[in-house]
Amino acid sequence: MDPCPFLRILISNLSLRFPLNPHLLPSYYCKLKFKPFPNQFADVSVQPSDSDAVDSKIYACFSLSKPDLEKLADKNSGSSSLKIEIHRRGAAGCGLRSAGKLVGCVAVQLDLRAILENMGKCLIQNGWVAVGGSDLKLHLNVRAEPDPRFVFLFDGEPECSPQVFQVNGNVKQPVFSCKFGLRSSNERIMRSRSSLSEPSTSASCFGSSAGSKEHPLKERKGWSITIHDLSGSPVAAASMVTPFVPSPGTDRVSRSNPGAWLILRPGHNTWRPWGRLEAWSDGDHLGYRFDLVPDGGIDATTLASSSIPTKKGGKFTVDITTGPTPMTSPNSSFDLSSGSGSDIGSASGSWAHLLYRGFVMSATVQGDGRCSKPEVEVGVQHVSCTEDAAAFVALAAAVDLSMDACRPFSKKLRKELQQPDLE
Repeated sequence: MDPCPFLRILISNLSLRFPLNPHLLPSYYCKLKFKPFPNQFADVSVQPSDSDAVDSKIYACFSLSKPDLEKLADKNSGSSSLKIEIHRRGAAGCGLRSAGKLVGCVAVQLDLRAILENMGKCLIQNGWVAVGGSDLKLHLNVRAEPDPRFVFLFDGEPECSPQVFQVNGNVKQPVFSCKFGLRSSNERIMRSRSSLSEPSTSASCFGSSAGSKEHPLKERKGWSITIHDLSGSPVAAASMVTPFVPSPGTDRVSRSNPGAWLILRPGHNTWRPWGRLEAWSDGDHLGYRFDLVPDGGIDATTLASSSIPTKKGGKFTVDITTGPTPMTSPNSSFDLSSGSGSDIGSASGSWAHLLYRGFVMSATVQGDGRCSKPEVEVGVQHVSCTEDAAAFVALAAAVDLSMDACRPFSKKLRKELQQPDLE
């Protein structure tokens, strides 16, 4: 089945030009507004009036599927506007965006009908423009680029061992099946890699101590989900390697002691680690961190670290497109263009950036108490075989199951997730 057409509106090469000495000026940032998307923020450099220097990195990105673009075009009579507000950061702002003063705005008109007809590369605006209401000039590059994605849909909640369909418009075809597993608490936890018949739960190569200690009375552990292709062969798995346990004196999983999953791929008649997902309860949010694990399990690189509202749900996203995003958006993934967001050196950050640049994947996560059938989008450039797609599907299932694993321990889980001697 062909991938689904998606398109990205990219904003790059931002720079301000001011007639005064830029070294005597305060710092500036931009607020980028494109309805119906949440606002995005980006720091912007200031150049002397005789300079044409710009930073070529991507500062913001808005992604749309073709149906979404069609709806937006119909709603806005074929066109829309991207607004870029320039704010001067106050001396007492200390980096807080709300403390900034609006000094001007630039509006870029988007011909959505023309973009729809092409669904390919399209330069919308490039160069210096005057900022209304100020002496500033802003350099920007706004363009549209195609970003085809494979879309997968769980036909039920992951713990119910559903089928997974590939979706393209109104057409759905089964591509995977899931098998949820729950080991009894009195079963021995495997300490070494197992054969392909059962995912390994080894955490030894990550230095996790939680799995080797005496387990408290309340814990959620032993969950796993195996992804099978249509022939019944296992092609990916997610296995809980660190139990989800409440912090002392609370009934919640804390950030200081998160539960963890290992995302596994088959190789040489055994399971090999591909990624590690940590999750915890961050107030009224599910906090998470996803690390990519190179072959051998050494020097893992953080690809995403953010949170999802537990009440209304949201999206788990791995997107390595814009500049350092932890400062620009509260629910964004880390950027690895210069190794930022990684807990290790720039060499490993560059390695991950080469493999996983641009949009990587997203997965919907429903809020607490809602029926969850995750929808998974994966960038075409990151899928070269069935196992590639299956690994992202397994990761999406682990994120969804983490929402249940991080529920307050004062609340019961649904029967498919319960261990009778613990729940």
